[in-house]
Amino acid sequence: MPPRSKLGEIPRQEMPTRSAEERRKDFKEVPTGYTEEQALKEALRCLDCKVPHCMEGCPAKVKIPQFIGLVAEGKFLDAAKKIKETNALPAACGRVCPQETQCEERCVVGKKFEPVAIGKLEMFVADYERKHSEHEDLKVEKNGKRVCVIGAGPAGLACAGDLIKLGYDVTVLEALHTIGGVLMYGIPEFRLPKELVAHEVENLKRDGVKFKINEVAGISLDFGELRKEYDAVFLGTGAGLPVFLNVPGEHLCGVYSANEYLTRVNLMGAYKFPEVDTPVIRHKKVAVLGGGNVAMDACRTAVRLGAEKVYIVYRRTEKELPARLEEIHHAMEEGVEFRFLRAPLEIIGDENDNVVAIRTQVMELGEPDEDGRRKPIAVEGKIEDIEVDAVIIAIGTTPNPLIARKVPELKITKKGTYVIDEETGETSMDGVFAGGDAARGAATVILAIGDGKRAAYGIDKYLSEK
Repeated sequence: MPPRSKLGEIPRQEMPTRSAEERRKDFKEVPTGYTEEQALKEALRCLDCKVPHCMEGCPAKVKIPQFIGLVAEGKFLDAAKKIKETNALPAACGRVCPQETQCEERCVVGKKFEPVAIGKLEMFVADYERKHSEHEDLKVEKNGKRVCVIGAGPAGLACAGDLIKLGYDVTVLEALHTIGGVLMYGIPEFRLPKELVAHEVENLKRDGVKFKINEVAGISLDFGELRKEYDAVFLGTGAGLPVFLNVPGEHLCGVYSANEYLTRVNLMGAYKFPEVDTPVIRHKKVAVLGGGNVAMDACRTAVRLGAEKVYIVYRRTEKELPARLEEIHHAMEEGVEFRFLRAPLEIIGDENDNVVAIRTQVMELGEPDEDGRRKPIAVEGKIEDIEVDAVIIAIGTTPNPLIARKVPELKITKKGTYVIDEETGETSMDGVFAGGDAARGAATVILAIGDGKRAAYGIDKYLSEK
């Protein structure tokens, strides 16, 4: 194995990206990926710590020093296998996980210099494997027990991937017509190409996971019957119910939830227009309300759909934006205007009920609130109207209550999330487990994957003891 570099000897290898002017005109992926030489250099920056704090920050418990060590030796396919021991979705995680607040935040190199680019290396390894290797068929002895996974998002896919390796027969039910959940309908093509998700789903199919689409548990399928048919059930139904502002004008034409807007573009193929004629109006001036990753996805999508002006309207300052710094930076590069310290008061329409503007209250920051962030306070008498013809509301989502309403044995919190055992993921109903956004509220892909993995081993423990 080649010697690791001395601390700070090799600078962090920045991943090349397409120019803002070029990428704002299409939905092609923004980063172009590491070369093999760049990946080798970056891997040599890892100190191979005896106590790998980076792993403490990874919800999927990827064996980070080991996979990076294999990259440093040029054993890229072995590195991919090492990641997949604990994470079935490395191409997605390498692109959309907030590594800067998880694994990379714990990196020892980052104490004095830029941390090792763990996420970028994961992306490189996953892409290399997809181009240079065939999927190895899973060889495992079946145990004769059946598990139903409801929801084919990251939590459900992770749970199914681990259970199939443990010898269970696994069937995944998906309400939509495409497998992948938020990876397919929520995250734009320029951040996570659909073919990458489809590739990783295909690998799960080859491992033996069965998928059934257009199946809505609680409507087209009776939950009670499912519970009788399977030895255990996992609920990975996500948080697809949008939160609105409850301000005047939300009923107007041209007002979208971010969920609706992104689903139309991503899952229904509007990003391929004119090849696909999905009904998304090409608005000229768009305001996106919110400051998280979904808001960044929505505003950058609006840019690519041809909007002349796109605004982020956020009630705090740039410092408090919860979105990833990389996404904020890319949005600014692509021409999105940020209207900070502005809180929506009303969406204004014309005589035909079409959006023509959004009225905002100018704010200032006061004392910190219960979350530690400075609380926005209205500046008396200061109102600002922003001329727009579309408003996209991206202030959060909650779990869909469909199954919980049908099954009173399932206890839920005030936020609508399933009450679960924190160690196993088991709900209040015997043999039923839950994870991801359905159990924790809207969060990240990697946290959902970690929840799915935890539930898989909770299910295995439950059925083994039973």
